[in-house]
Amino acid sequence: MQSASALVVDDEPDIRELLELTLGRMGIETVSAPDLDSARRILERRTFGLCLTDMRLPDGNGIELVKLIQRLHPQTPVAVITAYGSMESAIEALKAGAFDFVSKPVDLGVLRNLVSTALQLSTRPARDRRSRDQLLGESQVMRTVRGRIAKLARSQAPVYISGESGTGKELVARLIHNKGPRADRPFIPVNCGAIPAELMESEFFGHRKGSFTGAVSDKEGLFQAANGGTLFLDEVAELPLHMQVKLLRAIQEKAVRPVGSQKEQPVDVRILSATHKDLARLVRENAFRQDLYYRINVIELKVPALRERLGDIPQLADHFLGQIASRWGMSAPHLSEAAMEALQRYRFPGNVRELENILERAMTLCEGMVIQVEDLQLPEEDEEETVPDESPTGEHSLEDYLEYREKEAILRALEQTRYNKTAAAKLLGISFRALRYRLKKLGID
Repeated sequence: MQSASALVVDDEPDIRELLELTLGRMGIETVSAPDLDSARRILERRTFGLCLTDMRLPDGNGIELVKLIQRLHPQTPVAVITAYGSMESAIEALKAGAFDFVSKPVDLGVLRNLVSTALQLSTRPARDRRSRDQLLGESQVMRTVRGRIAKLARSQAPVYISGESGTGKELVARLIHNKGPRADRPFIPVNCGAIPAELMESEFFGHRKGSFTGAVSDKEGLFQAANGGTLFLDEVAELPLHMQVKLLRAIQEKAVRPVGSQKEQPVDVRILSATHKDLARLVRENAFRQDLYYRINVIELKVPALRERLGDIPQLADHFLGQIASRWGMSAPHLSEAAMEALQRYRFPGNVRELENILERAMTLCEGMVIQVEDLQLPEEDEEETVPDESPTGEHSLEDYLEYREKEAILRALEQTRYNKTAAAKLLGISFRALRYRLKKLGID
């Protein structure tokens, strides 16, 4: 078996010696270069399993080297060494295509984790990077999304997955994890809107026995559970501001402090996040911290709404009908031509999740093996409705008008999900806690 190799590029002899010694003890053959020009000549002659480069070089910078290696040896991961506190440089390097970064003074434990993860990309057998059998659709937008997933899987850069509720953001996050070097390690998804504010710090970072009333034993947090793997922060916009500060520190320092502990614990976690909300707008409104926004939004991946890829509906429908039929132990029915046309005309505010719910309901209602239009029970999008007033003027106040519309939307979501409140909250794009509050406020049983 061919031994792993690394190229180290740094103009400081002491740093080069430290890196050579550390990598040598890991059984990695090391070649060093003091500047960009020397590294370029070496790279023209041979390839490496990994490159470690300082951000500042006498004749250029690490980002130039990242771009050079992407052109000459695109399969070689590059990690950039940055000055302490220089997060702007680290983010710039990640956006340019760097695999990861490590800050000075170099923590050898962090460095070893980084090197081990990076080398898995080049020393392991090639993992099947195709995701067309999991993220369905042959539209151009979905081909583009799958292509970006394959590319992002090779990086450790934080990825912000945007898109409407029901588009499949968690599936995209899982694919990024499963196609990358952390695939054999934990993937920990967490809905930030489902954790009570007073328990968030303990849930994320863990706690020590006796640190608060009810802490009867030590408990590890989500960061510790995801160590070596990926932490997926779903509905990250729901984080309260005080927790955003603590999360930012944990991401930047790659360490967490459990509640009641005096010491920080190093953690090696890749951060993926998602929300259906407009994070940039929340930043402008001071509802989300700008520094955290830039830290988690190094690379954005937008998942398209179903109405942007209506041509994918036949494939998705066949998939869901087969899946539901298998679960129910029966043969899968098929859609009549008219039913398929009706689906392709519908706007799907709840996206792929709503399509699955519609088809499950239709399978329950249909007689025989053909689903007809009436079995779909699609909402009438343009139907005339009796409302307090079509505008918030005259006899009805703006508050009355908005309350009516809110109640109407919630009742429709509950009907579509057969009164499953968790599913209804997802369909509406709000947290379960927020739905429970609105149900009580509006007097909905």
